[in-house]
Amino acid sequence: MVTTVAPLTDLVRQVSGDDARVHGLIPEGVNAHTFQPTPGDVRFLASADLIVLNGLFLEEAIERLVRASARPGVRVLKLAEATLGEAEWIFDFSFPRAQGRPNPHLWLDVVYAQRYVTLVREQLAALDPAHAEAYERRAAAYLAQLAQLHDCITAAVATIPPAQRVLLTYHDAWPYFARRYGLRVLGAIQPANFFEPSPREVARLIAQIRQAQVPAIFGAAVFPSKVLAQIAAETGVRYVSTLRDDTLPGAPGEPQHSYLGMMLANATAMVEALGGEAAGLAACRARLLPGERHEPAAR
Repeated sequence: MVTTVAPLTDLVRQVSGDDARVHGLIPEGVNAHTFQPTPGDVRFLASADLIVLNGLFLEEAIERLVRASARPGVRVLKLAEATLGEAEWIFDFSFPRAQGRPNPHLWLDVVYAQRYVTLVREQLAALDPAHAEAYERRAAAYLAQLAQLHDCITAAVATIPPAQRVLLTYHDAWPYFARRYGLRVLGAIQPANFFEPSPREVARLIAQIRQAQVPAIFGAAVFPSKVLAQIAAETGVRYVSTLRDDTLPGAPGEPQHSYLGMMLANATAMVEALGGEAAGLAACRARLLPGERHEPAAR
């Protein structure tokens, strides 16, 4: 089986366990929107029984390769299209309606991630009936964990003062998360062409931040932005550069190197920076990531 971005690969593995081989095509730290498959990726696509994509135009280069190289009769599951109707698609700063490609980052909404897991379970059971019971059992356990995660994020965001529930981020990945959890997306630094913003765009964002009295702005852990640091310095707001949308924290094999770990880290960073109380998220982390190792605090 082939998947694409790391969070999606982790969701699939939580269901498949050791009963299916799963290969994620897009390396962590590589921009999923601009990723170009290599000739070496062809062999994975050519041998796969199931190809699991996010969809909504995120993996257009991979889709072209699927059409050219995948084995006849391979099943291609586009999770986003099977989760959300067009009326609920979000077009925004980096994904304008005029270009016809909606924001694809559904997996950052935990309720949509639950739907993704259900879809994967159904496909795996249909392809491999001999292990259907195992897929069902693992999916049920994981869905219960995701339900806990959703409840913890909901409760934590509710502790942020209403006027401060505002997101300005580097990459425009958070509108579905914001819609689910009651935050307002003020803007994104990275424009639709995925280059750095123009001086005019930077000036507009600085004015928005000052007018909205935003307490913090958020950068990406993998793609540092000098422009975002400049905006933070000019406006005097806190700059948090740890958000992840398609890379996982920690090292492979560690509990936090997972979708659960990524979402808990993101929610904690947002809640703390925006003036909320993150103790509930810490308790949730202890339940959902048992055995996680913590680095000693710097002195």
